[in-house]
Amino acid sequence: MKTGCTTLYVFLAFLAAACESVPAERSEAEAPSGIRPWAANPAYWEYRGEPVLLLGATDNDNLFQNLHLKSHLDSLHAVGGNYIRNTMSDRDPGDLRAFARNGEGKYDLNTWNEAYWRQFDSLLRWTAERDIVVQIEIWDRFDHSRDNWLTDPYHPANNTNYTYESARLDSLYPNHPGANEQPFFYTVPALDHNPELLAYQESFVRKLLTHSLPYDHVLYCIDNETKGEDAWALYWAAFLKKEAGEKEIMVTQMWDDWDITSAMHRRTLDRPDTFSYIDLSQNSHNTGQQNWDKARAIFEYIEPNPRPVNSTKIYGSSTSSWVNRGIDGRHAVETFFRNILGGFASSRFHRPPSGLGLSIPSMRAIASVRKVEEKVRFWEMQPRMDLLADREENEAYCAANEGRYYLIYFPDEGEVLVDISAMGGTGVLHWLSVHDAKWLSASNISENETLTLKSPVRNGSIALLVKK
Repeated sequence: MKTGCTTLYVFLAFLAAACESVPAERSEAEAPSGIRPWAANPAYWEYRGEPVLLLGATDNDNLFQNLHLKSHLDSLHAVGGNYIRNTMSDRDPGDLRAFARNGEGKYDLNTWNEAYWRQFDSLLRWTAERDIVVQIEIWDRFDHSRDNWLTDPYHPANNTNYTYESARLDSLYPNHPGANEQPFFYTVPALDHNPELLAYQESFVRKLLTHSLPYDHVLYCIDNETKGEDAWALYWAAFLKKEAGEKEIMVTQMWDDWDITSAMHRRTLDRPDTFSYIDLSQNSHNTGQQNWDKARAIFEYIEPNPRPVNSTKIYGSSTSSWVNRGIDGRHAVETFFRNILGGFASSRFHRPPSGLGLSIPSMRAIASVRKVEEKVRFWEMQPRMDLLADREENEAYCAANEGRYYLIYFPDEGEVLVDISAMGGTGVLHWLSVHDAKWLSASNISENETLTLKSPVRNGSIALLVKK
């Protein structure tokens, strides 16, 4: 955890006792151990044989490079977090590189920097001990363009292994990596067919797998928010599965288009046999009602072949570069709850400055969800906006197990009617403040056809109605 966070540590102490999730009883001998789509409801994950909702918030993308990794994981675990993102990046000042240098300071792509891999091992081991699922991103386009390219071990001037000509690489790639001008991402046979560079890329991925495959809590994502070619993703999906051998691993690709209903995202959506799950992080660029509606369109699209839908990045903070578009801390918290009610299998707050990271607002959000989980399970509910009436845009969101319990999230103040006719009896209405992660009240509800709900606070609340 970053220094200077006294308030954060105080808040952790408050939450540590209150936010422990309540795992279901299980037989370790009989249960499959690995992270995989839940057999009973493949829209959610199961881990160690039990369904699990993945929630996260961390301050780094390449978390294994964090010098305070263990305490950071402890802080996340203390508030009910069980999900992290880890890119294999080594571009930031002070980061360990994957490859060793010779006496002249040049990298040898055939020789590993074991300190880098020891850090990776520590992340895998410590997350396993805390039941924290790791979503690895193998390649990141930002590692190999602009100023980062100048110090990149794969840059021909920086290694002893190939020349500009033999690797078909240039000395500069000054444009935003979204321009897709970097041949590094075209090496596979169906594209540029660059066997020299591809061999080193394959060697890196094999090395990564020797460390990660012994663990059962790892998800694999090929790229960070790529605009690359389809053939690149298909090659690496096949390569990963081939190298994994008899072990089943979960693989996806994260596309960059902010419109998640676009043809780019259908490259993953339409291939359930290739991509075991879906990552829709880029949907968090969409605000308010559109954020919900776009996600619902995807869930309807994949309904014939449901898979877990992850959001390993939720953008938004006061320091976000998109704050002028409303991508701020409030948007991040709203998106987190819209995701959870909307059926996402995971949600994680992105790192600063583009996200909240592990901060008081993100920890309160995670804690709030875990408090709800003490009473009901999200995988037993469905989004049910049809049960709401007199609702304005982005005023309230509903998920329900109709007749048993109803969950309504208010991003702000609001008042709506809820159809509870299927409940057929009395119930208990609980109000939770998501700003404070505290239950506010509980009251008995008589048998009615409809229930009027008015948010008791302006900064986010959840109404939970449970049948007696």
